[in-house]
Amino acid sequence: MAFKLGLSKDLLDANGNPSFGPGPMEILNNEPGIVYEFLPESVSEITPDIMATYDGLYVNSPQVTAHSVSRSDCRVKIVARHGVGYDSVDVKALADKGIITTNTPVAVRRPVAVAALTFIFALAGRLITKNKLTREGRWHERTSHMGLGLTTRTLGVIGAGGIGQELLALAKPFGWRMLAADPHVPTSRIEALGADHVSTETLLSQSDFVVCSLILNAKTHHFLNAHRLGLMKKKAYLINMARGPVIDEAALIHALQSGALAGAALDVFEQEPVAADNPLLAMDNVLLTPHSLCWTDECFDQIAREGLGCVVSFANGRMPLSIVKV
Repeated sequence: MAFKLGLSKDLLDANGNPSFGPGPMEILNNEPGIVYEFLPESVSEITPDIMATYDGLYVNSPQVTAHSVSRSDCRVKIVARHGVGYDSVDVKALADKGIITTNTPVAVRRPVAVAALTFIFALAGRLITKNKLTREGRWHERTSHMGLGLTTRTLGVIGAGGIGQELLALAKPFGWRMLAADPHVPTSRIEALGADHVSTETLLSQSDFVVCSLILNAKTHHFLNAHRLGLMKKKAYLINMARGPVIDEAALIHALQSGALAGAALDVFEQEPVAADNPLLAMDNVLLTPHSLCWTDECFDQIAREGLGCVVSFANGRMPLSIVKV
């Protein structure tokens, strides 16, 4: 009997084509033992009916919860996430049912690191302001909006896993001081990348640009709270490439409104999509993108190849590359 795979519908673009391009689909097309289809409807949560229909699921944004696997006719044995984050999946609830969860940590390292640098360069160069000056005929005001050189600044990276380490490697040639805070990464590894291994508190108090690349879990929820945000320099910028809830958004808004921080760049938010009345939307010192700054044709292609590769390995009785541990 063929292995039946369901792919979440939100992986299709407006024209009904895979958003990651046709290339990765050949991975499935070359597997005669696998049949697949995109789910007929877009859902915010995978239902028990869906779990009873397929042997495996490849999902982007839908949540997979304890309710999803609550019925005895659950058929799914692998849930593969299109991306590195898996906070939308109740990994333990799935594991208790004998279902494995996979993600794509390798594919996202370079794209997310590049996206973080994109934010930093835009903030340091006053890119948005200078674009506005040019369009509004305010050319002669340019000397009032001097950018920030990097060689005299300090970059701090909170969370030095795969993405954090890739960011440090890409950032090293710019000649700034680099700090990293992560109790799970050996000091020798961080120092090899040209950074100093320090505490979170030290990093926050000394960095001019702080990039957050933490995984979201119970321990990191609101990790950057009012107290920790208060440790940052008033002229510092906070960049969040992780998940929205790792920052207490209300505390961040207060810090920005009160002048306790120079600015921020956010690709993620506590509520997504962002509410129309969110104060962040009205702030000129904040750059905002819709949880997609790292999305490129290359990024989605590599994510899909890694993620679908995990499914193919499992369907053929092999150990998938990136299993999420409970």
